[in-house]
Amino acid sequence: MSNSASRAEQRGTWEAAAPGWAKWEQRFSAGLADATDALLDMAGIGPGMRVLDLACGAGSQTLRAASRVGSKGSVVATDISANMLQYVHEHARRGAFNNIRTIECAAEDLDASEGPFDAAICRLGLMLFSAPSQALQAVQKVLKPKARFAALVFTTPANNPFASLPMQILLRHAGKRPPAPGQPGIFALGGNGVLERLFRDSGLIDVRTRVVRAPLRLANTSEALEMMQEAFGAYRAVISDLSDAARADAWAEVGDCIRQFETPSGFEAQFEFLVGSGAKPG
Repeated sequence: MSNSASRAEQRGTWEAAAPGWAKWEQRFSAGLADATDALLDMAGIGPGMRVLDLACGAGSQTLRAASRVGSKGSVVATDISANMLQYVHEHARRGAFNNIRTIECAAEDLDASEGPFDAAICRLGLMLFSAPSQALQAVQKVLKPKARFAALVFTTPANNPFASLPMQILLRHAGKRPPAPGQPGIFALGGNGVLERLFRDSGLIDVRTRVVRAPLRLANTSEALEMMQEAFGAYRAVISDLSDAARADAWAEVGDCIRQFETPSGFEAQFEFLVGSGAKPG
C-alpha cells in the first residue's frame, strides 16, 4: 500500500474513532499524567516555548503542554483527523486556553514554514505512522537547532497484556497477521533499540530513552470493553471488514479475556511505555 493510500485509510480510521476517543480520553489519560510529564520533560518543554504536538488526538497532552509553556508560549497541535481537532478546540475553549492552534495534516506533510519550534512531542502516535522516519525528518525542518523531539510509545506486547491480548484476539477473528517488523502497529517501536535506531537514522542526536508505567483504572470489565470498542481506533480497524455478528463474537472473546484485570476494588491494568527523545543537530 502506498503512503498516501495508507494515510487515507488512517484518516478514515481516526475520523470514525474520534467521538469515542474524545468521550474516553480523559479516563484513559488520567493515569498517564506522570508519563505525559516525562514526555514533556524529555522534550525540554518550559515556560515561553513554542511547541509542536504531532498526532494530538483529542489533545489532553496538548493542554498539559500549553499549561507548561504559559501565556507567553504556544502549542501548535496537528492531526490527520479534522474530527479530533474539533475536540482539541472544544477542550481548549473549556479550559480557557488561548495559546493553542491546530493544523490538519499528517506529520510528514508538515509545512516547513510553520517553524521554528522550540520543542516537539508525539504521545502514542509515532508507532502508528505509515512513514515515521519521514515524519521525523519533517519535524526537524521546523525545529530550531538543538531543539528536542520526544515521543511516547508502547514497549512490548509481553509487558502490555491489556493492550496485546485483545489485539491478538481481534487479529485472529479477522484472519490477519500482526504487522511485520517495520510496519505501523501499536508495538512497532517498543522492541529493544528500535526507537533509538529510528531517531538516530532520522538524523537526531543525543538520543535518550526512559521506560515509564501508567495505570488504567475503570469501574469494571464492561466499561473497559466499551472504551476499547469505542475509542481504540487501531483495534476497531482490525475487525472493520467483519459482519456485525462476527465483530460481536470477537468483542465477546475480548471481554472474557480482559476480565482477568478485575480486582476487588475495580478494573485495574498497567501500561508500559518508552519515552524517547533526540535533538536536532545544532
